[in-house]
Amino acid sequence: MTNRRNFIKQLSAAAVVGLTPNTLISQTLPSKTINIPSTPPGEKIWACLMHLSFNFAGGIKSWGGLRTEFEPDQSVWDNAIKSMVNNGINMVVINLDDSVLWRSHPEISLKNSWTPERLREELEKIRKQGIEPIPMLNFAATHDAWLGKYAKMISTPQYYKVCKDLIAEAIELFDNPRFIHFGMDEEDYNHQKHFDYIVIRQNELWWSDLYFYISEAMKKNVRPWVWSDYVWHHPEQFFKMMPKSVIQSNWYYGEAFDTNQTYVKAYLDLEAEGYDQIPTGSYHAVPSQDFKALNPKNIGNTVEFCSKHISDSRLMGFMQTFWMPTTERFEPTILKAIDLTGEAKRAFEKK
Repeated sequence: MTNRRNFIKQLSAAAVVGLTPNTLISQTLPSKTINIPSTPPGEKIWACLMHLSFNFAGGIKSWGGLRTEFEPDQSVWDNAIKSMVNNGINMVVINLDDSVLWRSHPEISLKNSWTPERLREELEKIRKQGIEPIPMLNFAATHDAWLGKYAKMISTPQYYKVCKDLIAEAIELFDNPRFIHFGMDEEDYNHQKHFDYIVIRQNELWWSDLYFYISEAMKKNVRPWVWSDYVWHHPEQFFKMMPKSVIQSNWYYGEAFDTNQTYVKAYLDLEAEGYDQIPTGSYHAVPSQDFKALNPKNIGNTVEFCSKHISDSRLMGFMQTFWMPTTERFEPTILKAIDLTGEAKRAFEKK
């Protein structure tokens, strides 16, 4: 912890001497060359986020509470992947969390989780259909109930060991993917006020832990990826501290793109500061609305707005989310969300 705290102090001092967080991070890694993978010129990412685990939602009862057993229906999963192929989707980000029987930490895994061998089989099937699978482990304190007892050990030596082991194992299982998504969204009181146990990291500690995850990925030449909503609340700190090596997914799920809105303006601010982006839309509604307030225009409008305002060299692609368990009940919504992404892609490619 002391070393990471000192590292943060170095980062804060970097602005004075003109160094960047990227430079300082590279000094903490092995001396070999660090290759930061990117998207080939002219080839955009068209991604969907799929859930093996749905325990990122913590104990929120309206989302069904904490799961204790592996939940996804295989037929729904297969149909979603098939729809992605038909719609030209070339990447699937897989929210793994506690739905894999981790060799390093089986104690966090749900009953009947996919074994590593089963996951590898699925990844191979996905790749053969022309889709690139990317792992996601959400380490935001708001969304880490999947860590079980370790979620109550956050920022301790034991916690860091578990996170390091899981990051390494996920990267190995995905055969050194180009990217790994660490989540890191919504770590604030409002998103936890209904929880029985609340943890909020902030200031140096939040950055210290983020740099820990980043370093573990970059040691293996895997580029880190996060949600960008921290910039909504702490823009000055964000732009001073966030490395350019980290892919940014700002997200906005509305229909009208008013640049006076903080969530929309963030796309412009990230572009002005030179960050690589994968803007993210959604086709979902919150449980309290009985899933009726779906927005079919969001992903198309996201693509239209961001393609106009983000440099092509930094616009890596787009991602669609639907924030629903991969189960029969939600299959129609999941498939519709994928179809909407395909429509947005075709409209983009016509221009």
